[in-house]
Amino acid sequence: MPHPSSTPSSTPPSSDATAHTPPRLLQSASNFRDLGGHSGLDGRRVRLRRVYRSDHLAALTPQDRAALQGLGVTHRIDFRGVAESAALPSDVDGLTPLALSIEPTVVHRVQALLARGTEPTEAEAVALMCQTYRGFAREAAPVYARFFRHLLDHSTPVVFHCTAGKDRTGFAAALLLGALGVSRDDILQDYLLTNRLYVRSPLVEALGPAHVMDVLWSVQPAFLDAAFATIEQDFGGLPRYLEGPMGLGARELQQLRDALLEG
Repeated sequence: MPHPSSTPSSTPPSSDATAHTPPRLLQSASNFRDLGGHSGLDGRRVRLRRVYRSDHLAALTPQDRAALQGLGVTHRIDFRGVAESAALPSDVDGLTPLALSIEPTVVHRVQALLARGTEPTEAEAVALMCQTYRGFAREAAPVYARFFRHLLDHSTPVVFHCTAGKDRTGFAAALLLGALGVSRDDILQDYLLTNRLYVRSPLVEALGPAHVMDVLWSVQPAFLDAAFATIEQDFGGLPRYLEGPMGLGARELQQLRDALLEG
């Protein structure tokens, strides 16, 4: 997602967020972090140094480029829309890119309202974000299925990202952790870490009322809850969603867990 300023989000971290903030692995990508370490199925830990999530990688310093390569990452999955990717090229030597584009919608909706002279309230901004997450679960399902297919087809470390690394990336992380048997509470804790880590970037601007922008550039439990509620209501729950739209039958799910869980 585009983001308007270089200052951290003014929205305080939720009290539900984990008290532990992971070490910053890259100084020039604030929301880059290892997805491993969580307790998954049967108490097996999600493997460290295997899957990373991030904000855009367009502003990496030479030191961080070297650090990223030192992590052994071979592929970069980009959930950004076409214009976003063109505006902030995130190519890194040694990383094979895979574009899994999900076009941004919520900023455009807000700007359309403002153009008509309607200023959304904070509650309306939250509702727009929830609508976006419901769209992730429904319309964007084929894109996330390709994300899982990549993880099944490649055994080397990967980083996946969008612009801020919080919404399209956050939903992907939640789905993956859910598939690995991580508890809903731990999934939410990982999701909410964005409020501690993410630093807004001046590279892409989005104009709007401060109270609306504060909603758009943060994460809230209600956003992720909207996606999971949609999965429950429309698809009969996460196991059926993984088996159906995500294409993870019993064999594929076992393959994924063997690859990404310890033991």
